[in-house]
Amino acid sequence: MSELFAVHPRDAGWAGLLLATLPRDGTVLWVQERMAILEAGRVHPPGLPPIDLVHVEARDAKSALWAMEEGLRCSALAAVIGELWGEPQALDFTATRRLAFAAEAHGVPCHLVRIGAAGANLSGARFRWRAASAPSLAHPYNAKAPGPPAWEAELFRARGVPPGQWVVAHEEGDRDLVAAPVDRTLGEDRGRRRAG
Repeated sequence: MSELFAVHPRDAGWAGLLLATLPRDGTVLWVQERMAILEAGRVHPPGLPPIDLVHVEARDAKSALWAMEEGLRCSALAAVIGELWGEPQALDFTATRRLAFAAEAHGVPCHLVRIGAAGANLSGARFRWRAASAPSLAHPYNAKAPGPPAWEAELFRARGVPPGQWVVAHEEGDRDLVAAPVDRTLGEDRGRRRAG
């Protein structure tokens, strides 16, 4: 399970980063609580990559967490995404642990997206990220046009993995993400790395 925090509530850079890492086949369950829809917008399937999408609108965070946990128990799903607004009372350490255990037990990746949240609370998530839009890469044929999209990704908490910051983008002709570290200590590899 990973937890993904939007650096700014109106920045949807987290969506581009998350969509680029989703499996290319299978069905994705995307659960949005009502406040996340009101504040940040509803999922628009025509604007997504070609994935089978099941969209659930939950009336509150408690309902959204329940739908996510039920979805994680379905091994036919390729991934479960939950989008919550702010710091809802229902989202505590126990709720995140339940999601993490369900994801691990059934082998379904879980992504909990937090919009308008600080991220300082306790969580059972294995990976905690901050994500934001970054300037696009250079366009290969027109210097005045935007090139491929890029995102800033910061892993600020993880179990067994050191924290770090990367600028992540698609390379031309490559379907995988590549990441260039931006804050490594001296002596560490500064080459480009594939994001896994």
